[in-house]
Amino acid sequence: MANHQSAKKRIRQIEKKRMHNKYFSKSARNAVKSIRSASEKSVAAELYPKVVAMLDKLAKKNVIHKKKASNLKSKLALHINKLA
Repeated sequence: MANHQSAKKRIRQIEKKRMHNKYFSKSARNAVKSIRSASEKSVAAELYPKVVAMLDKLAKKNVIHKKKASNLKSKLALHINKLA
């Protein structure tokens, strides 16, 4: 257990950031799933810009890696193009 005030504060800050990052990561994963589960191209294409913006913001804030965001965006674009 932490003995110093600064160590206790650091523990509080880390926990707060962890919960914040966890919330936004989960919401991004749900958004990606919603595009992957869409059976119509128009619905998926409508959701795509919102999800891309969300992934870019998460990458900018270092919640997810920028290359992971790029890979997800690329795979989602390919998925949307394959839909009939």
